[in-house]
Amino acid sequence: MASSMHKLDTSRTPAINITSAKSAGDDTPSSPTDLRARAALEHSRALSLMGFQETTSNIAAAVSTPDAAKIFAKPRLTLATLHPPQTMRNELNRIVDMVPEGPQRSAFALEMDGFYSLFVRFLAQKSRGQTLNWKDVKSPGPDMIRKYKDFPKVPENKQADILSKLAVLKLNGGLGTTMGCVGPKSAIEVRDGMTFLDLTVRQIEYLNEQNKVDVPLILMNSFNTDDDTHRIIQKYKGHKIKLMTFNQSRFPRISKDSLLPMPKSPEGKSGDWYPPGHGDLFEALANSGLLDQLLDQGKEYLFVSNVDNLGATVDTTILNHFVDSGAEFIMEVTDKTKADVKGGTLIDYDGSVRLLEIAQVPSAYVDDFKSIKKFQIFNTNNLWINLKAIRRLVDADALNMEIIVNNKTDASGEKVLQLETAVGASIKHFENAHGVNVPRSRFLPVKSTSDLFLIMSDLYKLEHGELRLNPARLFNNVPLVKLGDHFKKVQHFLQRFQTIPHILGLDHLTVTGDVTFGHDVVLEGTVIIVANQGSRIDVPSGSILNDKVVSGNLRILDH
Repeated sequence: MASSMHKLDTSRTPAINITSAKSAGDDTPSSPTDLRARAALEHSRALSLMGFQETTSNIAAAVSTPDAAKIFAKPRLTLATLHPPQTMRNELNRIVDMVPEGPQRSAFALEMDGFYSLFVRFLAQKSRGQTLNWKDVKSPGPDMIRKYKDFPKVPENKQADILSKLAVLKLNGGLGTTMGCVGPKSAIEVRDGMTFLDLTVRQIEYLNEQNKVDVPLILMNSFNTDDDTHRIIQKYKGHKIKLMTFNQSRFPRISKDSLLPMPKSPEGKSGDWYPPGHGDLFEALANSGLLDQLLDQGKEYLFVSNVDNLGATVDTTILNHFVDSGAEFIMEVTDKTKADVKGGTLIDYDGSVRLLEIAQVPSAYVDDFKSIKKFQIFNTNNLWINLKAIRRLVDADALNMEIIVNNKTDASGEKVLQLETAVGASIKHFENAHGVNVPRSRFLPVKSTSDLFLIMSDLYKLEHGELRLNPARLFNNVPLVKLGDHFKKVQHFLQRFQTIPHILGLDHLTVTGDVTFGHDVVLEGTVIIVANQGSRIDVPSGSILNDKVVSGNLRILDH
């Protein structure tokens, strides 16, 4: 079967182009849903939120009280701060009206309605103040967290059947800038010349081949990654995989001072727009038409994960539990270590399962949140979600995840707000939702070059696109690696190693300063290498460092 790529694009411009192609680059329109009708429905929903202004007039009224500073960052009164929902709605309508009549305007209006709904909820959330009652926060019980090790293996005669109803979605909206790379993070080479995306494609191809199924791979891009991603995926044309993409929403940043959108036109400046976090997945998937397309194809289950988590592979044991349990949503969690204390965790909140992020925790209880004794697990962001449940909740406009307010400063120095949501926070809306405590091997993210060091080493073996811990390692854990600023960017990191050291016996590695490694270096136990400012250390080829501290100045020169 030749590859099949579908582009459902809402990037950069107010356009939304739904295409279905047998090969990349075919732009023949084939919309599975009537976007204009849906846009009209959603637009009427958003306009009905205008009634919110009357029922929550205390938001606007509070601005004229001495408590105004508690609600808005600055007490200076403007028309926008006196009547923020109405003023924002008017401004969004003005921008929408700048788009020519037709599908482009309908799609753009739909996106702005989604933003307006989020903005209104933000105002309501801000007027209520702190709503989390720490006394109601409890560690989740066994009914909320199931153990992977207790699950039975899938009968062979059932495996293909449940896989035939599965789709895999990778969150592909991030850039590689924090690691010094240009373009989508998924395009960074991480192992044997293969990128995150290469490894994912190989995994799905092998899964389909072994089980004689057709599990599609879906990429949720952002307007930051869409163009580059579509150029990159051309190389998969000859692969036996159905590859589809769609874009998450593009929302306007908000001026912190005026509470008005930063862009003055549908295009705006590059820094005026932002992707609103992966909690936007549900609306973006529905608005693209891809949700209905998957349902029409008989797909029922969606496995979602971050594209940079190399441990997030399709696990039929979890999928089988998901199907048999009747759950609409499962979150994979794993045991917390000292390195994970800031990660979101599942809690029992007033008798229901919730995701709790550190940003939601009152400052007086942050240490409690970080406690490994009280909260022993954290969210891997590997999620299993029922597609029919997504359709039901989107239609009911029932997905109201907690809003994360991200304070930013734009290029001109103006303070702006980004309103974001996390997909994991939606767990409270799904029936029979719970967590599954999985092995640590299912959480293998690459967030830094220290992580990349581990992935590129002999600590892991690569099999059909999947990384497995090398059985030659005596301990079933991963070494702690801390590389200093000289290694921060991928280009500089690669220049400092002739080959990645052998680390099967390594427990802890810290490297700071101007340090380089020759080929076939062996690191064991605890190794600390410190080159002070003005010094340089060249670790010679063939060196064996076992429980060693190396400091000072060591130069090896060619002759």
